[in-house]
Amino acid sequence: MKALRHTLVSDGSTDANLIPIIDWVLKHSAGVQLSEGQHADFFRLHQKPRNAVERLLCAVDNYPCEVLFIHRDAEKEEPQVRFDEIKQAFQRARLQLPAVAVVPVRMLEAWMCFDENAVRMASGNPNCDIPLNLPKLKRIESRPDPKQDLKEALLAASGLAGRRLKKFNANAAFWRLVDCIEDFSALRELPSFRAFEDSVKSLSANGWKPGFYN
Repeated sequence: MKALRHTLVSDGSTDANLIPIIDWVLKHSAGVQLSEGQHADFFRLHQKPRNAVERLLCAVDNYPCEVLFIHRDAEKEEPQVRFDEIKQAFQRARLQLPAVAVVPVRMLEAWMCFDENAVRMASGNPNCDIPLNLPKLKRIESRPDPKQDLKEALLAASGLAGRRLKKFNANAAFWRLVDCIEDFSALRELPSFRAFEDSVKSLSANGWKPGFYN
């Protein structure tokens, strides 16, 4: 069986954690049994793209794929603003590929704050029973800083204190977290995730034809 190749274009290296989420949605919402994702890492290139259009063109040239996923955090903007920015850049690039926007609210970490067991496993202390005080999923998109919420939960789950806590590598734990999550269906409670999933469904329903889906 041939794997569906997809490329993720994003602003930062940690956004590569979106790839397992994309793979899950492709499988459970578009019937793609095998997918192979890659993150467009512009930092390794000698000549780096200077704007959004160049980033898309550069991504396709250096990371060939059948589907392009374009990520921007909503941050303090309305999600539609980000969708419009992504769509405009894609249209200006004139790429003959299907493309889907991925716009978490407010940031990627909001899509990773829902599974307490996974947080405990990622912290290296799966049997920890310390309360993590993760925000309720339905409220996470209104939290000012999901990244800090997640960091505090990982630190608490580690069960460490004093010098050992200061040495705890929360960034490494964050990288492990997405691999500890097997089921992302809980995220369907979030409008931003449903918008992404609906775009993938639309892409599949249209036979994977080139164009921008949102």
